[in-house]
Amino acid sequence: MSDAPVATLLDVRDWRSRVAAHRARAEQWTVSARKRRGANKPHPVEDFLFTYYPFSFAKLEEWHPPAGTALAAADPLPACWTKPPYRRESHAVFADPALLADKEKARLLWLRELLAATRDRAPILACHGLHEWAMVYRGEQVRHAATTPLRLPQAEIDTLVESRPVRCSHFDAFRFFHPAAQALNRLQPTLSGRRDFEQPACIHANMDLYKWAFKAMPWAGSDLLLDCFELAIELRDLDMRASPYDLAASGLEPVRIETADGRREYEREQARLAAKAAPLRQRLIDALDRVRVSMTREPPPDP
Repeated sequence: MSDAPVATLLDVRDWRSRVAAHRARAEQWTVSARKRRGANKPHPVEDFLFTYYPFSFAKLEEWHPPAGTALAAADPLPACWTKPPYRRESHAVFADPALLADKEKARLLWLRELLAATRDRAPILACHGLHEWAMVYRGEQVRHAATTPLRLPQAEIDTLVESRPVRCSHFDAFRFFHPAAQALNRLQPTLSGRRDFEQPACIHANMDLYKWAFKAMPWAGSDLLLDCFELAIELRDLDMRASPYDLAASGLEPVRIETADGRREYEREQARLAAKAAPLRQRLIDALDRVRVSMTREPPPDP
């Protein structure tokens, strides 16, 4: 494989061990989520990642090596390694970026630039999670009303949104704001302008590392994917505890951002989680850089 984009070769025993270990780790989350789905009893934190992000339990449980890693061939191979962008050469199987369509190459390059722009922008640590409050402003569209009640009267929620500076930089949060609350936001993020707004302290931008890792599969590798997923659980926990929803039934204590102490607590937690997100973002950028280097190779001839 002298011309192949591979730096590491895992023997059969090694990759089978990694496949099993990854599945066991993923099932710590997917087994309970499947049971809750079957019982129609969603969890307000954990199940958000399985509903908002359209990725299946089975895909999270699959193991893929990161870019630059080949697997010693053995029969049978997991089905996910038997189709492009994987290919078999001699006695090894690996994902080959040269097999990507031009549209897919462009998407991965766009993703790499978004992640780098987010990494390089100054963090904003004073948003205090007001995006969830802006979404339920005026009480006309309370997204989780069917499963989770509000912990404050609507008038108090509205007063807080009107009295505090709203600084949401994340389009996918901003787009769910009540229209009147959108006008109060000091930033006006757009879908096409993500690279001009997303910043490394934003809990939604950091939660999205899970989404971007999934969209960068198999190149990101499943270990990084699950690292991003588990961080997203922590981020969603803070997101909901700082919201105006009452999570007492789920055993979650609120971060009361309507108070000065609560806002300080939010900033501490936001900074802590941003520090955990930074190396995951860099690992994803590094994986995409390895793919980018190999994109210019000529694809192998048809067998």
